Amino acid sequence: MPRVRTILVAAVALAATAVAGPAFAASPGEVRPDAGELPTHINGGAWPTSHVQGVTVDREGGFVYWSFTQMLVKTDLAGNVIGTVEGLTGHLGDIDLNPQDGRVYGSLEYKAEEAFYIAIFDVDAIDRVGMNAETDGVMTAVHLEEVVEDFTADMDGDGVFDGDTANTADHRYGCSGIDGVSFGPSFGSRASDDGDRGRQQQRLMVAYGVYANTGRADNDHQVILEYDVRNWARYERPLSQSDPHRSGPHRPNGKYFVRTGNTTYGVQNLQYDPSTGNWMMAVYTGTKEEFPNYSFFMIDGDVPPRRGEITGQPQRERGQLLSLVRDGRHDPATGVFGWDFHGNYGLEALGDGYYYAAEGRAVTVDGQRRQLGEVYLYRWTGATPTPFERVTD
Repeated sequence: MPRVRTILVAAVALAATAVAGPAFAASPGEVRPDAGELPTHINGGAWPTSHVQGVTVDREGGFVYWSFTQMLVKTDLAGNVIGTVEGLTGHLGDIDLNPQDGRVYGSLEYKAEEAFYIAIFDVDAIDRVGMNAETDGVMTAVHLEEVVEDFTADMDGDGVFDGDTANTADHRYGCSGIDGVSFGPSFGSRASDDGDRGRQQQRLMVAYGVYANTGRADNDHQVILEYDVRNWARYERPLSQSDPHRSGPHRPNGKYFVRTGNTTYGVQNLQYDPSTGNWMMAVYTGTKEEFPNYSFFMIDGDVPPRRGEITGQPQRERGQLLSLVRDGRHDPATGVFGWDFHGNYGLEALGDGYYYAAEGRAVTVDGQRRQLGEVYLYRWTGATPTPFERVTD
């Protein structure tokens, strides 16, 4: 069993023993003492994968974990590569460190197989580049049946599931799968301060991807599932990608809706912020003209879910509704609040009002096209339209 660790503690030294990294290797980042000895910039390397999709930081251990959609990368806080988990043929999305078991959890999709998982990585065992997700014993997976049912829902009743496409009436709530994940307290029961996070019972929140489709009205909510993972050992299985298992809870512990307007592939990064007790949602902006199409939203962690109508559904439906923080930009026509920020490639709340936001871009290394991932340190200002400012020298 991996050792238990709490991520929001005093910072550690930046250096760690590392194996040789990839081409385009990182150099140590600058350090700001007032940010808890955190580098202002960390380079996660350039990899022959799709773009960086999520980051999470273990401050006690001194590691950063990076999702590159087909690969998990482990570096130290200076960007030196410790190891990688490779061989994933699905889409590894957002990731987060479970402060109560020390493992990294991430969304993992296999849409063609109609299979959706939480991948669980034993990160203490990741000690070299090129570890295999199936055969090296570092990853298990738990299947999420609730997501499958919404993804495959035959909403137009023609007896045909139209598959992985946005241009259809199928997919309940416009569900395209899952992306954003984060650990935190149940909605409406936030931690009182940073130190509570390691002691308070953590729930895994899993946000749907949502297709961009301007021709329907039932896809204007973000959908978040809540899971209690304390007993997930009974579900965990190694994942054979040629024969994916279906071991997992049949239903979540909670299902919640927050109206933001339709976005492009839903919540890309979900992050509980222990500094405020709120939940941050970074998205690719939507395309419906009747909505403001912000790129960043925040769920109010102080407001308990309330039962109400999930507007826009083909048949009237009620569910547990969440509230947006009433701050930032505001669209009076829809009542939606939000901001503009680019946290959709990765967002990590570090405590004390500091955050890492990821950026990614294509680079060419030795004639090979790769995807570079980096994080930069930000502090919260709450300003409108952009509520963060980058921490610089």
